[in-house]
Amino acid sequence: MNDTIKVMSFNLRTPCKDDGINYFWNRTDRVLNVINGENPDVIGFQEATSEMRTWLADSLTGYTVLGCGREKQYDGESPCVAYKHSKFELISMENFWLSPTPDICGSRYPDSQSLCPRSTVALKLFSKSCQKPFMFYNTHLDHMGELARYLGMMQNIQHISQSSLNFICTGDMNALPDSDEIKLFEKSLSYRGGKDVTAELGGTYHGYGKSEPMKIDYIFTDANCSSAYRVEDSGIGGAYYSDHNAVCAEITL
Repeated sequence: MNDTIKVMSFNLRTPCKDDGINYFWNRTDRVLNVINGENPDVIGFQEATSEMRTWLADSLTGYTVLGCGREKQYDGESPCVAYKHSKFELISMENFWLSPTPDICGSRYPDSQSLCPRSTVALKLFSKSCQKPFMFYNTHLDHMGELARYLGMMQNIQHISQSSLNFICTGDMNALPDSDEIKLFEKSLSYRGGKDVTAELGGTYHGYGKSEPMKIDYIFTDANCSSAYRVEDSGIGGAYYSDHNAVCAEITL
């Protein structure tokens, strides 16, 4: 028996008062409208602060929200994950930092990374409908250090390669499709059918409509994908649900 699940990758944009009307706490209704309208089964968020994770847990009906902050005290931004607890059971969860010391919270690659630690949330979920486990990863690579992005991507690949289960990996990779880190992911996991199912979607980061859209948001999987799309947003009076378009994919385990 197979199970088709809807996956979303969604960079929420951390609260920044300089964003004005697009300050996160001014657009929470729009964020919820996107999630409720798309009704994904699993969501990989990026840039979710401690306060945002609490808000997500309180606001998303039927979802379990997991993930800790990337800083030394387990606070701050995170690539947290929300999944429908009616559809999945949690088998295991791991947070690891993209650094030479992945078990040390707040760690990062010295000399090749911004001041921001980066991390990945890895969940082993069990689909109740098809009675199959699978791995779900959500990550956010560095926005400044090209080498740090490459090494962080390598860490994610190594973790994925430790299991033969189907994987799904969402994230803001801060890298264009022709970058070395994206090519590394696709080449390293092509032997098991790993691919970017959002490859044809075009740009995803738009800076609240102020920038030419760039594709830096991805959904990778080695399972079958029947469709993938961006959640479009033309802005309402200059107000957007985020500075990224969320991306969705229908994936069959």
